[in-house]
Amino acid sequence: MVVPLRAIPSSREGFYAINNQFQANGPKGFMEFKMLENEDMYVRIDFPGVPRDGVRVFLDQSKKAVCIFADAPKEHKYDYSERNYGTSTGLVCKCCEISGFTSFMSDGVLRLLLTKSNITPQRSSCISFLAGPDFREDLRGNGPHKFPHGTDPNDPKLTGRILMPHPCVNYGSEMAYESKQLQNGGLYVRVDMPGVPKENFTVAVMNGRVRVTGEAPAISHDSSGRFYTGDVAMLSTPFDIPIRKIKIIAKNGVIRLIIPPV
Repeated sequence: MVVPLRAIPSSREGFYAINNQFQANGPKGFMEFKMLENEDMYVRIDFPGVPRDGVRVFLDQSKKAVCIFADAPKEHKYDYSERNYGTSTGLVCKCCEISGFTSFMSDGVLRLLLTKSNITPQRSSCISFLAGPDFREDLRGNGPHKFPHGTDPNDPKLTGRILMPHPCVNYGSEMAYESKQLQNGGLYVRVDMPGVPKENFTVAVMNGRVRVTGEAPAISHDSSGRFYTGDVAMLSTPFDIPIRKIKIIAKNGVIRLIIPPV
């Protein structure tokens, strides 16, 4: 028999990143925001399971925000369900509007570049945008751009012993790990590792434990790459099974395993 084995915090402080118990390093959080030197805004949002053509991004009529909807299909019959995501991001100031955007979806991660322009040309550009932690009321008007800012990937609030559900999930699983015991004693496991290309996943069986690792390279303006690792299942005997007997499905930043009974 094979039993599920969720990753546990490796330290007293808790998980390295509360958004994913398997993340071992790299920027934390489901989203990353950054203002670039040219005052464009960069946004990274994790949508594990969403294929390249499964996301829709459009500019709100207010020109203050972009709305995002994404669909992750039910890739395997043992998945609990499909997943549907929805969110928005943009400006919080009164002096600018979004003039354009580009979007790129790959390996379960959406990356956006937003450009903005002044509504009143006489006023200088501000540095505020939605989810920027440096936003202050005194910057809502005509504060000049002085420095790039954005979310802090090392924010201590993103480390802890309690895992947080994905805030953008409208329907389906909100967590990075899913398992289902099979009637034959085997186990089905789904693990989200957004940003990891299918060729960067590895599976190993050591000392009766099934371990998955994944390396997500830094793309575009990401703060850095991310590395995931963790034990996802345990065999009921100390004898390791050959990797070839485990069915592995890796796509769109998600790896699925069908582990046969021992």
